[in-house]
Amino acid sequence: MSINRSVWQDKPGVPGTIRESPIPTKLEDSTVLIKVRAWAINPADAILQDRSLPFVKYPVILGQDVAGTVEAVGSIASSKFKVGDRIFGFTVNNGFQDYVVLDHALAAKIPASMSFAEVSVFPLCITSASFGLFGGQYLGLSLPTVNPTTSNGKSVLIWGGSSAVGSNAIQLAKAAGYDVIATCSARNFAYVTGLGASKVFDYGSPSATDDISAELDDQGQCAGIFLAMGNVADACQVAHKSKQKLFVASTNPVKPGDALEGVEVKMVFGVGGVDVFTEILPATFGGFLPEALEKGVYQVAPPPEVVATRGLEGVQVALDTLKKGVSAKKLVVVAE
Repeated sequence: MSINRSVWQDKPGVPGTIRESPIPTKLEDSTVLIKVRAWAINPADAILQDRSLPFVKYPVILGQDVAGTVEAVGSIASSKFKVGDRIFGFTVNNGFQDYVVLDHALAAKIPASMSFAEVSVFPLCITSASFGLFGGQYLGLSLPTVNPTTSNGKSVLIWGGSSAVGSNAIQLAKAAGYDVIATCSARNFAYVTGLGASKVFDYGSPSATDDISAELDDQGQCAGIFLAMGNVADACQVAHKSKQKLFVASTNPVKPGDALEGVEVKMVFGVGGVDVFTEILPATFGGFLPEALEKGVYQVAPPPEVVATRGLEGVQVALDTLKKGVSAKKLVVVAE
């Protein structure tokens, strides 16, 4: 019998443990089985390894970003994929395995010019960015297109533009026709402007909130603020100081006291089955992203940094490295 291996997180605060199990043989109609060739590591993986959160039940297999080759296909999924296809996709806390089952709606083919490591950086970060930017509960922006012809005359602020989520939010908002203002540390200004931001501010500057709010008002109509990473209170300060009293969509939890008078702030959070992702699929796996990658008009951002240890044994190495701090890059583990 062929063997699958998985990294189990038995409880918070301990390293993951690799265990063997049979490879899944029964697939739901809408799913595919892939042999994973690359896993990307997210801050959420490190958080869930160290901290107990109410919506996670341990033991659990962590990992959300995977890329690999199709081994088996369900009847519905066969309209999109076939055995042998190179694909990448998103899975909720099930990714750190040699063989992973994906829903076909949350996966896409890999362009021939791209590696497994490159595309593995996208799934979670582009999903999170798309929820915040295009989700009806959040900023509700117009959807991106591969060849945007004109600007719509509106701006959007991406707080934490050099983060994995921020790197994709900048590109998505730009492709949707918005003028992007972003924040990051001063050392990442060139990186963020290279992704499409027209102006960048150092979030560590003492005058950052005053300067940014003034810029947003000078620009005219601002569609809102998306906090990809950083201090929620600072983003809310900008929203409050702006004459427009801007909406804030935040990937970070909102604490009491973060929101100020006249400012609405909401945490970006998707709970439930695949149906939750339906409204953002045109921006991710079901439309814009695979076409933009195929045509070479979307950057691999942040760029992958492959850790030296290969296979599932490299997952804990990568998690430990991430916990020490990384900037403007995404750690990736390759299978071989």
